[in-house]
Amino acid sequence: MTTKSQALLNWVDERFPLTSTWKAHLSEYYAPKNFNFWYFFGSLALLVLVLQIITGIFLVMHYKPDASLNAAGVPVAFASVEYIMREVPGGWLIRYLHSTGASAFFIVVYLHMFRGLIYGSYRKPRELIWIFGTLIFLALMAEAFMGYLLPWGQMSYWGAQVIVNLFSAIPIIGPDLSLVIRGDFVIGDATLNRFFSFHVIAVPLVLIGLVLAHIVALHEVGSNNPDGVEIKKKKDATGKPLDGIPFHPYYTVKDIVGVVVFLFFFSVVVFFMPEGGGYFLEYNNFIPANPMVTPPHIAPVWYFTPFYSILRAVTYPLFGLDAKFWGVVAMGASVVIIAFLPWLDRSPVKSIRYKGPVFKIALVIFVICFFILGYLGVLAPTPGRTLVSQICSVLYFAFFLLMPWYSKLDKVKPVPERVTFK
Repeated sequence: MTTKSQALLNWVDERFPLTSTWKAHLSEYYAPKNFNFWYFFGSLALLVLVLQIITGIFLVMHYKPDASLNAAGVPVAFASVEYIMREVPGGWLIRYLHSTGASAFFIVVYLHMFRGLIYGSYRKPRELIWIFGTLIFLALMAEAFMGYLLPWGQMSYWGAQVIVNLFSAIPIIGPDLSLVIRGDFVIGDATLNRFFSFHVIAVPLVLIGLVLAHIVALHEVGSNNPDGVEIKKKKDATGKPLDGIPFHPYYTVKDIVGVVVFLFFFSVVVFFMPEGGGYFLEYNNFIPANPMVTPPHIAPVWYFTPFYSILRAVTYPLFGLDAKFWGVVAMGASVVIIAFLPWLDRSPVKSIRYKGPVFKIALVIFVICFFILGYLGVLAPTPGRTLVSQICSVLYFAFFLLMPWYSKLDKVKPVPERVTFK
C-alpha cells in the first residue's frame, strides 16, 4: 500500500473497526481445512439474499399495491406487474430473477439445513447458531408468503385466502387475529397494502438482522466440519488451529467456484424456464385475481407444500377443537421442532460419518417422507393421498421425538482427534 492509502486506512481504523472486522471475519478467521461441497450453500444463501434485495428494490420502483380495478377492468397491482414485464426496459429479467430467486433461496436453505443435520452443526457449542437459523427460516417463509400475494393473480388471492383463514381456527383470538392480518373482512386492498409493507420493509429488516446474528455467532464459536471435530482444541505455538486455514483467500476463492456453478444453473432457469414447469410461477397466477371465481385446486408454492400436507393430514377433531385448529398446530410444530434438535440429539458424536445405522435409516426415511409430503401438497386431496400424508407426517415427527432414544442407543464409530480428508 502507498503511504497515502495506508494513512487513509489508519484514519478510518481510528474511527471504525474496518481492519479488525476484516481480520476477525475473513483473513484471520480460521475454518476447518476439510470443508466439502455441502459448505457452499451458506454463502449461496447470502448471495441469493442480496440478489432478492437488489431486484426487489427495482421492482418496487414500478409496482403499485392497489387492488382496485383500472379502466380495463384489471386490478392495478396485477397490471403493474404486467407493465414491469412488458414496458419497463429489462423488467421481465428483474421480475424473473426475483421470482426464480425465491425458489432458489429455499433450495439452498433446505440444502444448508440438511448439511447441518447430517454433520451435527446444531450440537454444542452451536445451539444459538441453529436457533438463529431456524428463525431465519421462519422469517423467510413469512417473507415468501407475503410476496406471493403481491402479483394479485388467482393463486395469490386464493392462496392468501386459505392461509389467512387458518388463523381463524385459533380459539378465542382466531377471528380477531384473521381480521387484523387481513385489515378487512375479506382479502382486499387493505390486505395487499399490509403485506406489501411487511414484504418490503419489516420482514427484510428482521431477516437481515437475523443473518448478521447468525454469522457473528458462527464466527464466535467457529465452523463445524464433516468430521465434527473442534479444530480449536489443537493449536500451534502462535495460537492458530492446526487443522484450520484462513477463510480468505482459501474459502472465498472456493466459494466463487460454487457461485459460478450456481449462477450457471440459475441462469438456465431464468432464461429458459422461469415458470419452473408451474412450480416456481403457477399458471393460475397469470390470471388476474377474481374473488368470484375459485380455482379448481388451491395449493401453495412448492417450498411450503411439505408443511401444507402436514396441515391437511389432520382430519379429526380433538378435545372439542376442530381438525383445522390441530392442523395449524401440527404445521407450526413441524417447523418449530427443528429448533430443538440440539437437545433432542443425544448421540456422543456429531457427524453422520461416525453415527450408526439407526440414525442413517431414520434420516433416509425422514428425507423420503419430506419429499412425499411436498409432492402430495401440490395435489388435490383424496382419501388415499390423505392416508399417505398422515403416515408420512407421523414419521416426520417421529424422527425428532424419538431421537433422544435412538440417537443414544445407536452404535457409533470412534471420532479422530484431527480432521480427515476421506
